[in-house]
Amino acid sequence: MSRPTLDRPAQGVRHARLVTLLGPAFVAAIAYVDPGNVAANLTAGARFGYLLVWVLVVANVMAVLVQYLSAKLGVVTGRSLPEVLGERLSRRGRIAYWAQAEVVAMATDVAEVIGGAIALHLLFGVPLVLGGIITGVVSMLVLAVQQRRGQRVFETVVTSMLGVLTVGFCAGLFFSPPDLGAVLGGLVPRLDGPESVLLAASMLGATVMPHAIYLHSSLARDRVRHDARVERRHALAAGAEGRDDVVAEDDVAVPGPPSPPVIRRLLTATRWDVVAALVLAGSVNIAMLLLAAANLPGRTGTDSIEGAHAAIESSLGPAVAVLFGVGLLASGLASTSVGAYAGAEIMSGLLHVRVSLLARRLVTLVPAIVLLATGVSPTWLLVVSQVVLSFGIPFAMVPLVRITRDAGLLGGFRNGLATQLAAWAVAAVIVALNVALLWLTFTG
Repeated sequence: MSRPTLDRPAQGVRHARLVTLLGPAFVAAIAYVDPGNVAANLTAGARFGYLLVWVLVVANVMAVLVQYLSAKLGVVTGRSLPEVLGERLSRRGRIAYWAQAEVVAMATDVAEVIGGAIALHLLFGVPLVLGGIITGVVSMLVLAVQQRRGQRVFETVVTSMLGVLTVGFCAGLFFSPPDLGAVLGGLVPRLDGPESVLLAASMLGATVMPHAIYLHSSLARDRVRHDARVERRHALAAGAEGRDDVVAEDDVAVPGPPSPPVIRRLLTATRWDVVAALVLAGSVNIAMLLLAAANLPGRTGTDSIEGAHAAIESSLGPAVAVLFGVGLLASGLASTSVGAYAGAEIMSGLLHVRVSLLARRLVTLVPAIVLLATGVSPTWLLVVSQVVLSFGIPFAMVPLVRITRDAGLLGGFRNGLATQLAAWAVAAVIVALNVALLWLTFTG
């Protein structure tokens, strides 16, 4: 029996399906609008007005490059960053690398669960510990959707939450728009004293989260496999037209690695995916800064989420404050689900151990609940979690830049010289800023 071929209508269907390849970057983008970013953006706007708008723009440009390289690795090689590292490291190296990545995953989860707990407390007066438990349970339901309905449905759920938090965090701008001229002036790079330098370093240094790098390569890898199955199913269905047999997607094996033309098509879709997702996430961050710059100038207490919420309520009214709380809740729920998913992919790639997502959810949830139960300030816990994340940045950034230049692994799709230089520059800036933030944190 001859192998079925795709006719021109089928090719048209294939090209029309480019839009269906969008999604992985929107899941990874959740890391850029998690609860840890809220207080920093609002503080920047309240203390310095529109001065630091350019910082968020630069941070977003850096994030686009980093996330594209991560996704490209998954598309071209069919493997995630943890899988590639797992193949190259010794057994001891894999275990040590996994240990630091696991600590980073737990620190990520602490920040996200605390964000969800604070949101429930602000909206409904729920005690923080109970709020953390509720956040964990809801995120388990989201992960159960991924296990039972697949990655595509999971991406839809997370992207919907991204839409909710976008509305929640940006709603205040419709009630009190910013000064357009001042916004444009904020695009000019400049600083105003040591405090603005420190805040700008914090905003830039916290741009890229390690778990987003690990996870995006996994999501892109899985999307390539899904696309290959769908295309193969269409080909088989075209060859079997008029017959009684039905070809189901899950029954179709992936027909080997994609060809270079297919990879180029997938990378085109990936670029659109990354740019669209991170423009959205970057716009949300900028909107929070503009909201504070227009309505909270000189207000104190915005360096904590609770203080920022109180300031928004007193300046813009309870309706905007409720929308802000809903956005914070969506941010916490989505980001903690994505963090647990990333932890599972890291363990699978490095240790070759596949653990249930729900089991992962329980393991990383416990430390967050215990910390909330100690009565320690949630804001302080968020700061500590960001410090731990800073330790993990070099372990994700440096291997990503080195591996995506490897001709033996990516062939003709490896980074070009200009891309590689830009990638090393971004990695150096992010790592240096995180080292500086660690030093400043420990020295006071």
